Amino acid sequence: MAEGGDFDVCLQTYEYIYRRDLLKGKVAFITGGGSGIGFRIAEIFMRHQCSVVIASRNLEKVKAAAAKLEKATGGKCLALPMDVRKADQILAAVDAALSHFNRIDILVNNAAGNFLCPAGKLSFNAFKTVMEIDAHGSFNCSKAVFDKYMKDHGGSIVNITATLHHRGVALQTHAGSAKAAIDAMTRHLAVEWGQYGIRINCVAPGPIDDTEGMRRLGGAKLKKMTGSYERLIREIPVGRIGTKEDIANGCLYLVSPAGSFVTGTNLIVDGGNWLTQNITAMLGKL
Repeated sequence: MAEGGDFDVCLQTYEYIYRRDLLKGKVAFITGGGSGIGFRIAEIFMRHQCSVVIASRNLEKVKAAAAKLEKATGGKCLALPMDVRKADQILAAVDAALSHFNRIDILVNNAAGNFLCPAGKLSFNAFKTVMEIDAHGSFNCSKAVFDKYMKDHGGSIVNITATLHHRGVALQTHAGSAKAAIDAMTRHLAVEWGQYGIRINCVAPGPIDDTEGMRRLGGAKLKKMTGSYERLIREIPVGRIGTKEDIANGCLYLVSPAGSFVTGTNLIVDGGNWLTQNITAMLGKL
């Protein structure tokens, strides 16, 4: 877990479920890989001997993250500037990654934007922005990597999505709509691109500790007003908050040979939370 208030530090210990060289010789391109869940995915992949590219709008942030990751894992991490909404930047980043590593076997579309807002107060531009980052961004990056490498070599794509749209969640019309689009796109691309040896899946996190999502989307408010996550945990069937490592391990399974016959699906990693809880509906009652 993170220590000292730094939410983007590498794990002090890691228990290997799969062999350490599971991803040896592979290269992963991770959007939003400089912090949060993306950072941990990069770390776990690197611990399994995968070289990694992390891309974000903030170059200094991803450079600092890359340095941490290389020091902790002994692996290779290339930091690149990129906005998932801008095709020219994506194409340039993919070209730079291929020039550096000569391949991209794995793409993780992790970059996202979100905030709490009632639909009635949501501006036209705010809705558009979330759709552009989450849904359009996932397609933009997938299309670029497909055209420039995976169409001829195969690969695995993982889209980080959510469970908001499975039931409907207050204050999340924009994000839920974007994630629903990603889920649908994943299924369509799995059908179209399977012939090229490409598998596309989603991973849907639940409440994950030490993340921007928990800090911005109600988790911090719950903890401040109740003194703990106890109320939230009571609604999670497995009885605990998730970790970034949980999500990274889910991604690891999907991109590994263990997931070689899995495509077009959504792996929900939330301890059963979506079956029992609507966290944002609680906020007005606290």
